[in-house]
Amino acid sequence: MAEGAAPATAGGGGLSGLVVAFALIGSVCCAGVLLFVRFAHWAGTRPYTAGLLIALTVPVFYVLGRAMPRGRELRRAARAGMAAVDRDLAPVPAGAPVEVPAAPFGTEPVHDGLTVELAPQRPDFMDLDPDAFEAAVAALCERDGCRDVSVVGGAGDLGADVIAVAPDGRRVVVQCKRYAPDHKVGSQDLQRFGGTCWSVHGAQLPVVVTTSSFTAPAQEYAAGCGIHCVDGAVLRAWAEGSGSAPWGPAAPPESV
Repeated sequence: MAEGAAPATAGGGGLSGLVVAFALIGSVCCAGVLLFVRFAHWAGTRPYTAGLLIALTVPVFYVLGRAMPRGRELRRAARAGMAAVDRDLAPVPAGAPVEVPAAPFGTEPVHDGLTVELAPQRPDFMDLDPDAFEAAVAALCERDGCRDVSVVGGAGDLGADVIAVAPDGRRVVVQCKRYAPDHKVGSQDLQRFGGTCWSVHGAQLPVVVTTSSFTAPAQEYAAGCGIHCVDGAVLRAWAEGSGSAPWGPAAPPESV
């Protein structure tokens, strides 16, 4: 008997729940009808106030009705975003491969902002005035091992602009000719320098440095007298480090 009573009890519970639901719905409907009747009676006595109230109420219900679907969409999007954040913040198991997003095709690599890449410097000696050019040549001499470097050019220099002592101990006397490319150093320039570089300045390595070039007679005179000629191309190679200094490459250190 106890086993047969259980289905009866379950069926009675479902029926009672249905009755309660219908009762609630009926109560709500009755309350709505009563409120509508009372509002209609009140509106009949105050038509202007009732009309104004209806005019204000209708837009409010319209906005609420339009906002409800949008609110549901926003809630769904928020839940989806929270889930994505949780997945991104989840700890990565030890040893698991880490995916690195590939850079878009054609984009430049991103620098860390700490290292500055500099283009190779190529000096342009024609941008210098004569005094600055002499100082630049003196700096090259000092850079490549000369000592006691001094700039002596100016009025009364008697053909010497830079004097130094080469790494091998020779006295270097340099005359600087900052000429335009179409203005070549002639043989007369070399002859004037040759007349003072040995007798006056005691040169052991006389050098003429120019930004242009030398005429053929000037080169012949220099070769016969032992004057070292440095034209614009040789000067650029010397400055950039691809060519040697007028006194030649540095001697290798002696073995002990």
